[in-house]
Amino acid sequence: MTTASQFPDITLLVTHYNRSSSLERLLRSFVNIGCEFGGIVVSDDGSKTEHIEKLMALQKELHFRLITTPVNKGLGNNLNKGQDAVRTPYTLYVQEDFTPADTFPQHLKDALDMMEQDTSLDMARFYAYFRYPYLTDAGKGFGLMHFNIAKPGYRKFYAYSDHPHLRRSNFFERFGRYPEGMKGDVTEYRMMMSFLQHKGKGIFYKDFQSLFTQLNSAEEPSTMKRNFLRESRNPFMHIARELYRHLKLNTDYLFRKY
Repeated sequence: MTTASQFPDITLLVTHYNRSSSLERLLRSFVNIGCEFGGIVVSDDGSKTEHIEKLMALQKELHFRLITTPVNKGLGNNLNKGQDAVRTPYTLYVQEDFTPADTFPQHLKDALDMMEQDTSLDMARFYAYFRYPYLTDAGKGFGLMHFNIAKPGYRKFYAYSDHPHLRRSNFFERFGRYPEGMKGDVTEYRMMMSFLQHKGKGIFYKDFQSLFTQLNSAEEPSTMKRNFLRESRNPFMHIARELYRHLKLNTDYLFRKY
């Protein structure tokens, strides 16, 4: 049985782009809470020279595998080449702008134990912006996510997320590779739809903002660029956005193949 802090069957996969200080903070935070993995893969998406130089210096101390590319190829390529480098049965995916809580190792152990006991589980989610709307208790603070196209609301579609999660390293065999050559939010959306259409099954930590903190500084802001219409607080834009999401998600799920 795995101890609460040692995870030889899990590789930590971190995607990185021009935020080496954030990456260092994340990796050191895992060291500080005594969370040890079977391997660490840092997949870089063509960062500037100064960040690559810092990563190479950190690599000597923190002993991760650095996967690089000469030019920026987008989120899909960065995720694909990073996952390809994983050699353990499980992958803990965390973006570089997160830090784990001191309590995280025990909950990671719980999730791993649950996935080993139930081989039908594809992933365990540890962070979200909102609670998944349809959960049944799975024990140890987790809920089993249930997707049904007939259930009301559109938030039911967000069963997959690229926020911190544990997944089986054969994830691509079930759901395909991440689509490349498109914006990051489109890449995420298409994987979400593939997860649903291929009957993905996952558990969701119900206290969903207690295990990780997302930190973006002025020096290293988020590199994800989104359409301002998606973030507008105008009430008319909000209503239009809600209607659009409802129609698009249902139509794409029912009539497009991912």
